[in-house]
Amino acid sequence: MLRLAMTTDAETFERVREPLADRGIAVDHVQAKERSLRVSEGGDRTVGDGRSGGDERRVGAVDESDVSDGRGEFDKSGEFDKSGEFDKSGEFDKSGEFDGFDVGFVYPSRLMEGAVVDTRLSVPWVNGREAVLTSRNKAGVLARLDAAGIPTPRTVMVSNPVSESAVVDAVSGFSYPVVVKPNSATRGVGVATASDLDSLLGTVDYLNLVHDYRATGDKSFLIQEFLPDARDYRAMVVDGAYVGAVRRRLPADARDAGRWKHNVHRGAEAVGVDLPDRARELAERTAAALDIDYLGVDLLETDDRLVVNETNARPTIDAATKYEPEFYDRLAALVKRTAEK
Repeated sequence: MLRLAMTTDAETFERVREPLADRGIAVDHVQAKERSLRVSEGGDRTVGDGRSGGDERRVGAVDESDVSDGRGEFDKSGEFDKSGEFDKSGEFDKSGEFDGFDVGFVYPSRLMEGAVVDTRLSVPWVNGREAVLTSRNKAGVLARLDAAGIPTPRTVMVSNPVSESAVVDAVSGFSYPVVVKPNSATRGVGVATASDLDSLLGTVDYLNLVHDYRATGDKSFLIQEFLPDARDYRAMVVDGAYVGAVRRRLPADARDAGRWKHNVHRGAEAVGVDLPDRARELAERTAAALDIDYLGVDLLETDDRLVVNETNARPTIDAATKYEPEFYDRLAALVKRTAEK
């Protein structure tokens, strides 16, 4: 049976495990963050094993700093307990937690940790590092879609630091309110509306404080037209084909309180819907333009417009009832094809 390493959230892992097992794919969850990851053998090697010469002896005894947070990498004796990354001789255990996989799904969201996990697994990915980086760059996605003739909201990218006059010029021609969002954040984090120029400049002031910190990698943000009362959809595309969609909608009390962001992680409910052909085709065109095999496409629909707002190369998989009957057949076929690379 094909063995799949899944680095997505536990919720998605639990949903896909049984359907993929029914299709000949064994799924195991690989935790890529909020843990310790041993990156090299270092002192935990045997001198005299042919690699360094000298008498055969253990070097580099494990101290308390080598003990993990209790999630199972090392026990208090300093010996590796059950997960098997290093065996009890101190040598790297080739039968450990990263061994024996044929394919990965999908590249970890944290790229630093991802580089270690990718090296340890040494497998092809359904959505590798390039796909994750492409989708995370909102401005880059919108620029590529615009060049491909795919409708998107009117958007300007601002790369800090810029002067106040540059922000004023960037927003010229927009009608208020406008949306201000970080270029590479997810789950609606940092997204706000500005109702006039003063509130826009105030929001930019806060972004400047964040971007002034040297460790902030992405110092860009977007100013985007606001589409009030737009219907918000997440369409799923697997291996080039539309396979289902959900509509994300806030509860009535949240809407009455003036909330407008439809992210599920912020309280919205995802309800399965049957999208019209033009929306399905738009989602498929988006995945083709970005060359991403497994993609969530966020669509906004008003009475007279249908646009692609964002994309996600690491989308959560909802309940199977929200997708087309062939969803898992197509997903399993994609996993198997990727494993052959």
